[in-house]
Amino acid sequence: QVQLVESGGGLVQPGGSLRLSCVTSGSLFSTVAMSWHRRAPGKERELVAEVGSTNGITTYADSVKGRFTISRDNAKNTVYLQMSSLKPEDTAVYYCRAYRVRPLADYWGQGTQVTVSS
Repeated sequence: QVQLVESGGGLVQPGGSLRLSCVTSGSLFSTVAMSWHRRAPGKERELVAEVGSTNGITTYADSVKGRFTISRDNAKNTVYLQMSSLKPEDTAVYYCRAYRVRPLADYWGQGTQVTVSS
């Protein structure tokens, strides 16, 4: 059973920074793309950032470009989301996801709350 466990969420003031971590159990980490998603109150879940499994290519939502950085450490089975210049509209539950097309793999973490407020 693959498990994803996020950590690092919390309350931060506007303009502040947080780093989220997501540790993945099992041996598939190096073979899956990893991504961070978020769901704000009253909104649909959206993709925030993604990093490829082998090529390390990253993509970002327009709303976080230049402020957030996704990275992965295959030796630690961990993906990170460094968030800077946080805004109140970044308030959401943040989820990490492990995904692979073939063979199919699709796993989600339980989420971690990020609240940006003064």
